[in-house]
Formats: sequence, C-alpha cells, structure tokens
Amino acid sequence: MTSNVPLVVRVLASSVAVANRAGKIVRDVMSKGELGIIVKGKNDYQTEADRSAQRCIIASLAAQFPKVNIIGEEDGSTNEGEVASDWLITEADKEVLSLECPVNLQSVKEEDIVVWVDPLDGTAEYTQGFLEHVTVLIGISVNEKPVAGVIHQPYYKTMLNGEKIMGRTIWGLQEVGVGGFTPAPPPDSLIITTTRSHSNPLVEKALQVMDAAEILRVGGAGYKVLQLLEGKASVYVFASPGCKKWDTCAPEAVLSAAGGQLTDMLGDFYKYGKAELYPNKTGVLAAVSKELHNYALKKIPQELKDALANK
Repeated sequence: MTSNVPLVVRVLASSVAVANRAGKIVRDVMSKGELGIIVKGKNDYQTEADRSAQRCIIASLAAQFPKVNIIGEEDGSTNEGEVASDWLITEADKEVLSLECPVNLQSVKEEDIVVWVDPLDGTAEYTQGFLEHVTVLIGISVNEKPVAGVIHQPYYKTMLNGEKIMGRTIWGLQEVGVGGFTPAPPPDSLIITTTRSHSNPLVEKALQVMDAAEILRVGGAGYKVLQLLEGKASVYVFASPGCKKWDTCAPEAVLSAAGGQLTDMLGDFYKYGKAELYPNKTGVLAAVSKELHNYALKKIPQELKDALANK
C-alpha cells in the first residue's frame, strides 16, 4: 500500500507520472498547430501548452496532496473550472515508490512541502521549433531546500523494441540519486552552457572570464542542466536575474542528487519556501560536480559579482 510510503517519495512518484502526462499535452498542442501565444514580455511567451500542462499538473497533485503548497509559473493565467478526466492523473511511478526515503525526510508533512512547477520551460524555443530544449519541471522543496525533482523532455526520441518512443523523464532524490538515465562525466575541456535569448553585457562578461573552449547557447534552465548531466557541458553560467524559482527548483534538486551544485553567481543557495520572491535576482551558476562549481565561482571577479548583486 502506498500509504506506508513516506510522503516525499509519494509526491515524487506522482510528479513523475504527472510530468509524463503534461509532456503529452505539450506535444498534442503543437501537433494541432493552435499554440495560442500570449506575449508576457521581451522574449517571454505563454502558450496553450503552458496553460494546459499546468492545469494538469496542479489539479493532479492538489487532488492527491491537498495541503501541499503548489506554485506554478502560469498562476493567474490558467482557466479555472473542470479539468478533463484524462488530465487528472492519480497513478504514481512504481520504481520511485520503491525507493528508500532519506531518514531526514521520512516524517515530512504536506504543509512542509512547496512544489514549484514550470509546465513548459523553454516556451520561446517551443514557439520557434527548438523542441529538444523544452522541458516540464516539477521541483519539491522542504524547509526551503530542493530535495527532489523531475525533468521531463517531451521531445526526446529513443527506440524501444524497434518502436520510436517520445519523451523521457529524469528524477532526482536527495541522498538517493538520479533515475531515468545515467549521468555522464564532464567533457575534457571547459564547455559553458548559457542563455540563447536573454543575453546582456553582464552575461557576456561572465562568459568571457571563464575562458571556455566552447559556449553553447540554448533555451531553458532544465535543458541546460541536462547538458551538464549528459556530459555535453561543464558549467552553466547565467549572470542575469532572468530565471525564476520554478525554473531552477527541479533542476537544482536533480543536479544535487547527481552530486552537482547549483547556486547564484555569488555562490549562495536560493531558498524555495512559499514566501520567497520568484526571481533569482543574482543569476545561476551550476556544475555537475562541486569541484567544477568552485572552479567556476573563483573565475568570477568580485566587481562582476557586485554589479549583479546591485542590479
């Protein structure tokens, strides 16, 4: 019986199942061709896929865990009312349910949990056809710290028994590790992953001081962290307040579970409590190992850190 499984593990297992369904919604909206684009700001878009995927995620998790705090990127923009029955997901991932919960998380109550939801990370890329950059993010925090998370890639393609399968789901749990794929070692040379569409002089200065062999410019915080885990990049550098808590909660949880680290550009960890402000005002610095993270942090000059802190 799942009632005997610790709450954090149950929330993660349900989030994996719900992320899979949200990913199908994202693909369905694209296949119909009616994206319903709303421009929220410069390079900041919302589509019908964002709205529908969020309704699916929040309705499904809220029905199972009514006292959990859930914060979604599109709050205030999604239509209230009935949710289609096939969007209301009640099952949970069996592999995740079988995990042994860390001792410090075994007695967590619903009221202690904040779930941060980005139903479609990389919306600009979604509208422009860069579909591999798109992810669905569900981050689970306890006592302001990300302890578990889900990164779902709706357009990841793989073959199983000769059949093409769309989508993959990667999860992470504190002190347990990562599921859904096996992290790869970092590249031999320093390769930086950074923003594709939100650059500015401060962002470019931070990239210059890294003296990297290569810079990858891609969309979405979730996709950038996947590049670290896949060994395609060494460090994720973004010296700008452009990211929000729902962009980084799940990626930080997954990266941390794999032994990596995500902080702001000053080396400080973000807090993910329900009362926290949404913007990550002092940027993002992440790496697949703490050693690489420390190396990158030391490359950032103090005047650049000060400039970012005072923006």
